[in-house]
Amino acid sequence: MNLLLRLCWLLIVSRFRAAVPPLGPCRTPFRVWPTDLDLLWHVNNGVYFSIMDLARIDLMIRAGMSGRIRANGWYPVVVAETIQFRRSLNPFQRFEIQTRVLGWDDKGLVLEQQFFRGEESVAHALVRARFLSRRGGTVPPAELVALFGLPPESPAMGDYAAQWNAAQGEWRGARTAERAVL
Repeated sequence: MNLLLRLCWLLIVSRFRAAVPPLGPCRTPFRVWPTDLDLLWHVNNGVYFSIMDLARIDLMIRAGMSGRIRANGWYPVVVAETIQFRRSLNPFQRFEIQTRVLGWDDKGLVLEQQFFRGEESVAHALVRARFLSRRGGTVPPAELVALFGLPPESPAMGDYAAQWNAAQGEWRGARTAERAVL
């Protein structure tokens, strides 16, 4: 319920916030609520991923992408995520998530999402996402970037993000003989 209320609030206030470029950066403000906490009284690690979803929605709305994406019958899905935590977020603290698209390949987009408390970075995440079509199949990133008038070539992602992205593309989730026994 907490995230549903946050989503409703985000859908209202995003339309009044400053527009951002399609690749970002987009800074989305939040506050830590008691429902975000774990037994140690800081934000639960799983909550970070859920709040990141909201920040990506904010980017799509403020960049003017959400209506065009919806009109084409497309929707985003997360393929892989990784996060590093540097500091805790505690009850009632304000924080922001900065979201930006680092680049893309022939199957998906790579986004960076950083959590900031003031100017201090408290967590850093990489997200691999792709768009699916309600008519079936995957939407090639080339179609998505063309829709927004972006150049077809991906910006350079940086070594760490490029290596992480390549590693995500290698794993296919195939069962090995050892796992099949389990």
